[in-house]
Amino acid sequence: MSSLKGYPKFPDVTKEKLERELLPEVFQWAISNGLTIYPPDFKISEAQVAPITLFPTPLPRKAFEDAIDVQKSFNSLYAKISQNHNGWLEEESEKLAKSDPEFTGKLWEIYKRAKEHGISQDLALGVFRSDYLINDNDNQIKQVEFNTVSVSFAGLSTKVGQLHQYLNDSGRYSADGESFFNEEIPVSPSAELLAEGLTKAIQHFKPAASDKKPIVAFIVQEGERNVFDQSVLAFNLLSKHGIQSCRLTMQEIHLKTTLDKSTKRLYLNSTGKEIGLVYFRSGYAPNDFVTQQDWENRFTLEISYAIKAPNLLTQLSGTKKIQQLLTNKNILTKFLPDANSADALLQTFVRIYPLDSSELGEMGKKLAFTNPENFVLKPQREGGGNNIYKEDIPTFLKSIDEKDWPAYILMELINPRPTEENIVIRGEQTFQVPILSELGVFGTILFDNKTVHSNDYAGWLLRSKFSASNEGGVAAGFGCVDSVVLY
Repeated sequence: MSSLKGYPKFPDVTKEKLERELLPEVFQWAISNGLTIYPPDFKISEAQVAPITLFPTPLPRKAFEDAIDVQKSFNSLYAKISQNHNGWLEEESEKLAKSDPEFTGKLWEIYKRAKEHGISQDLALGVFRSDYLINDNDNQIKQVEFNTVSVSFAGLSTKVGQLHQYLNDSGRYSADGESFFNEEIPVSPSAELLAEGLTKAIQHFKPAASDKKPIVAFIVQEGERNVFDQSVLAFNLLSKHGIQSCRLTMQEIHLKTTLDKSTKRLYLNSTGKEIGLVYFRSGYAPNDFVTQQDWENRFTLEISYAIKAPNLLTQLSGTKKIQQLLTNKNILTKFLPDANSADALLQTFVRIYPLDSSELGEMGKKLAFTNPENFVLKPQREGGGNNIYKEDIPTFLKSIDEKDWPAYILMELINPRPTEENIVIRGEQTFQVPILSELGVFGTILFDNKTVHSNDYAGWLLRSKFSASNEGGVAAGFGCVDSVVLY
């Protein structure tokens, strides 16, 4: 690995130094600064250090900058799709709803009900993250997925970069007390920039009472373990922008809020404050909706005058099927006509096949059985643990009815180079094993049916996972939060 041109060397750390010096520094800094997560079956007073790496992971500067450079174009693309001027997103969502009736289908039905009832708020906020792996053979970024709902770790990404920068600048990595890495260890501005994106939505919102500032409602999961990552954003909203927030689960909407039937304005019962922005940190998977009441609560939020981040159309634009369709240049340029922007995005795509009755779908079905080692099978569902990899694909497809295959896409595997020298810290355990790193870039975009009001890059996230693990979700238990050292 270190034979790569400009590739940073790693500190030579003995087991004794790791256990007696470095780990105490890591744990004390992390706990002091909120680089934490709740363990499974937690008590509310007992947090632990989030899964992290001991060192920043080397990334090629060019690939890192390329990922940042295309983010605003991706924001524009998905906002344009979500504006739905030509009905394309509705048409594709209607098709997809039939192949995934239990989740995407239910979201689609709620959208249709809301549209028929009347959607009172034209403004929508996209809080996005585009995830990439860096291809080993050419150091090019290749998109894994584009996330349009409940993007996580903007808060902890900033903190892990600060930790690694502190350990380096304080001389903790080296034997002589000097900085070990001379290369740049940048700190992601995501904790502040995502809060700024939420703030812009509140600033554009017109409250019922002009002398009272509206609040942000974080819609979270029951028993949320990743609460500290979310709290960083809430703290920044208040301390830097004077905006209050509250936390509600999908199960609590009908109990803790009131929707004015005539104005469709949404109020928090406990304080009477108007909710100006509904920010979803849940609602991306079937288990977020336990009862029919939960679906009704999602409907209530959609028809309310509060701005949604995201609204249902924007959430539906983030399905894997839409990602697959956008790899077609003819479709992409309908929404992103600028040739340079479209070409830059196309260069980040790998081959993605549907598994339907189209010509491309028939090709995908064949490849799933003849060359499964080159692919990953992905459903429309978000969150870790849902993908099927390589040789497991044929067995899985045979286990389900072929009429259900269109609910999946077949995606070409990306081959990143493992990092072998880093150390992963999970609880009190450490692991020095090869890891693979996925770079996510955040973006926010505020738009209505006709106009984009703001479009901003919002920092980055590096997640790393054991190279033997196929999944990378940190809260799902597969990965860890990392930072970058650029070369």
